[in-house]
Amino acid sequence: MKFDVVIIGSGLAGLACGIRLAEAGKSCAIVSAGQSALYFSSGSMDFLSHLPDGRQVTHPLAALSELAKQAPTHPYSRIGEKKVASLIYRAEELLRESGLTLTGSASQNHYRITPLGRRRMTWLTPARVPTLELECPFPCKKQPYKKQPWENVAVIGIEGFLDFQPNMVASALQKQGIKAQAQEVHLAILDRLRDNPSEFRAVNIARLLDLPENGSLLAEEIRRLSKGHDAIILPACIGLESDQIVENLQIQVGKPVYLLPTLPPSLLGIRINQAMGDRFHQFGGMVMVGDAVNGVEMEHNRITGVYTRNHGDIPLRASHVVLATGSFFNNGLKTEFDRVYEPLLGLDLLENPARGQWTRQNLFAPQPYLKFGVNTDEYLRPLKAGKAIANLYAAGSVLGGYDPLAEGCGAGVSLLSALFVAEQIISEAVTEPKSGKSRQPEQISGGEVTQ
Repeated sequence: MKFDVVIIGSGLAGLACGIRLAEAGKSCAIVSAGQSALYFSSGSMDFLSHLPDGRQVTHPLAALSELAKQAPTHPYSRIGEKKVASLIYRAEELLRESGLTLTGSASQNHYRITPLGRRRMTWLTPARVPTLELECPFPCKKQPYKKQPWENVAVIGIEGFLDFQPNMVASALQKQGIKAQAQEVHLAILDRLRDNPSEFRAVNIARLLDLPENGSLLAEEIRRLSKGHDAIILPACIGLESDQIVENLQIQVGKPVYLLPTLPPSLLGIRINQAMGDRFHQFGGMVMVGDAVNGVEMEHNRITGVYTRNHGDIPLRASHVVLATGSFFNNGLKTEFDRVYEPLLGLDLLENPARGQWTRQNLFAPQPYLKFGVNTDEYLRPLKAGKAIANLYAAGSVLGGYDPLAEGCGAGVSLLSALFVAEQIISEAVTEPKSGKSRQPEQISGGEVTQ
């Protein structure tokens, strides 16, 4: 099977790269072994919320030059300030074109309300999630006349659903000066799920609540529980396929309805995955679901074949290969007792200190292992024994040099590195690394990577 590009991994980076390549006319295949990290995501996306020294970032684009000084190996620093500034708006456009409605802009961060009722700075947030401006968080002291629609809210959970705690959310909102009251709705239609905790999850609940005949029952209960309140906050257990379900509920209730993410599987993250996957298919992209890459063939410092579990000894042929296998969560990186390694090709890692330096004793401190990842050249081509592989690129959390949690940049790195890599492939402008002596084809086999 021949393609212009084979992408290993179907997460945010793999899908974004695939969409950009496919819309440019490249034949593209994504090898996907299972559910991506998007299924475990809140649906919100970070660009840059803190510098490595801990300083808070409110205007990410203005902080890129300082980031480059503090972290020259950060993916943003490798891509370059000007290129990041142009790609970030292309990323927002790509998400909109995929049918996603998100609040926010790269020009300035904002606050979103977390599943615990607290505020967290971010870049983009699903439109149904409550958000706040940085200059005017609730209660708005600078503009006391500016009333947020959720200043008097009913936080309504689902009886027996342990992945969302309305009392905890309401308590956190109250501490921030918001009138909030916790309630729980009981619907007999959910009793079958309620009797089996392993099935009582957001996705299964949504499949029942999204049925037209159940929408009116839910609306009736919410109207009763939200009397005297201006708005309603629900767990994201409704609108699995479309936000129109939530819109219909809001019309029936007659008040704004907001959603907060739940524990995984996350409905808001799943919707992003579905929307981007659909966009990729629209341009003719192919996703090899339930497959896994278990080896590659190399010749003259180029990957000439990609071997997968399902295709056996029949390789996938491509001019370019993109490694978007993720970090430890997706087995894009693996560990043994005393080493960290990239399992597919044995690529060079940017950082790989002694085991005692992988973590810090303080659980809430930035953890060094989060910066582990593959080392690349300026074009994001991974290095092996110090030399860039000519037609291989890396995108997303398999890259090293950044802390997605402490710096608040995980989704931004995935999207921007994916688009940057796609541009290199589309333009074919990357020069060949200095080649050594020619050699016979070499097949490299690694452990399966879960994408």
